Amino acid sequence: MDFYGHIIDNAEVPSLDGQTMEDIDPYTRQPWATIACGGRADADRAVAAAKSAFDTGPWPRMGYEKRQHIMHRLADLMEKHSEELAMADTRDMGKPITQSRHDVARSILNVRFFADHARMSTGEALPMDTGHHAYTRWEPVGVVAAISPWNFPLMLGTWKVMPALAWGNTVVWKPAEDTPVSATIVGRLAIEAGFPPGVLNVVHGYGPDSAGSALTENTDVKRITFTGESGTGKIISAVASRTLTPVSLELGGKGANIIFEDADIDNAVHWAVEAIFRNAGQVCLAGSRLYIQRGIYEEFLTRYKAAAEALVTGDPREESTQFSAALASQEHFDKVSSYLDVDALGGGRVLTGGLGDGWGVRPTIITDAPQGARVVQEEIFGPVTVATAFDTEADAIAMANDTRYGLNAMIFTENLSRAHRVAAKLHAGTVWVNCFFIRDLRAPFGGVGESGVGREGGNFSREFMTEPKAVVMQIDLD
Repeated sequence: MDFYGHIIDNAEVPSLDGQTMEDIDPYTRQPWATIACGGRADADRAVAAAKSAFDTGPWPRMGYEKRQHIMHRLADLMEKHSEELAMADTRDMGKPITQSRHDVARSILNVRFFADHARMSTGEALPMDTGHHAYTRWEPVGVVAAISPWNFPLMLGTWKVMPALAWGNTVVWKPAEDTPVSATIVGRLAIEAGFPPGVLNVVHGYGPDSAGSALTENTDVKRITFTGESGTGKIISAVASRTLTPVSLELGGKGANIIFEDADIDNAVHWAVEAIFRNAGQVCLAGSRLYIQRGIYEEFLTRYKAAAEALVTGDPREESTQFSAALASQEHFDKVSSYLDVDALGGGRVLTGGLGDGWGVRPTIITDAPQGARVVQEEIFGPVTVATAFDTEADAIAMANDTRYGLNAMIFTENLSRAHRVAAKLHAGTVWVNCFFIRDLRAPFGGVGESGVGREGGNFSREFMTEPKAVVMQIDLD
């Protein structure tokens, strides 16, 4: 099996204690790679390299144009190795290869966008009536710890790492232990692209009492950006509060998908399928709560069920596969499958779907579950949606907001006034109208409630990854 090590100070290295972990292909349920398994010593070594690179190296002192050029070289190399990167994510977490290729393309866009955005961003000039002139600067903060999740290993990793780099910071990237390979590949390509030593470091390992906790506890880390489970986010926030280290947390979700009677049903069915069955529902943005106005409830359910059952399920490495026959890990399969037991359903019934073979859960639709049932209130993070009828607009809004999460929501209606009115009343960081998963990298991304703290994207990433400075100058008026 191939070995994938840490990337520290522009070298690929094993763990200091020699520990490794097996990388399991969830479809075959067999190991396919060996990964360096880091601990506190490896994380501290990576932070030290990043701090040295920030304190004395060229990266923070380069002009925006030179950093931009190097980052675009990385994007070019990622394009050259796009199939390798896509297959890495597919082998790591079972994502269909066509979806992995889409993720790689979006990851490359992340690199290019943030490289360009940093160069084109402007400070403010603030003329004063007192004989002074003020202006703003956006200065890098130092070492950024980027902890990325397993469901979109490359796409969400680059979403965090690239704005940090573009603004002159140095980075220690810890990918999820279940999906480590694409991060090492990017680290290798960064060396080839000309990144100076210590600028982009990759450390593998687990979270608690391992590399992850070591990163969040290291006082040389000046920013922590994390995407993952809400409970872990609370732990990271508590640790960071001891040193007042700013955190950006994109956490869990329980997205509401509201279908009004005047919706384009063909379009709504298409996006309802994408919103919960793409990536086998292993998406924090998943539309896992489906609220359908009563007048079209039966018609919509009939068409939705048929579309779910028509998805081509199979080997994620095959071009024809639309829905992977395996969830990302044994642990995750156990979690998702537990929501199909009687207690979790709370009186609901499985209209279609259920358990598949191996670590598989088929596209599943649940009906008749009360609003308080676990399947309605808890993040399942799998291909399980709960369909509920509603009567009025006010009912839909109330049910959609009846959750401790607030990452995203969807509205399907042909009534423009209703779309704006309902969007304004939903407690969510993003609201999609007649679509799903469409992103503009300039827009804020994040959630409310237990869906997280902070926003990333465009100027929002800039504000998190930099220290804004005001410079005030005396002007000689004579």
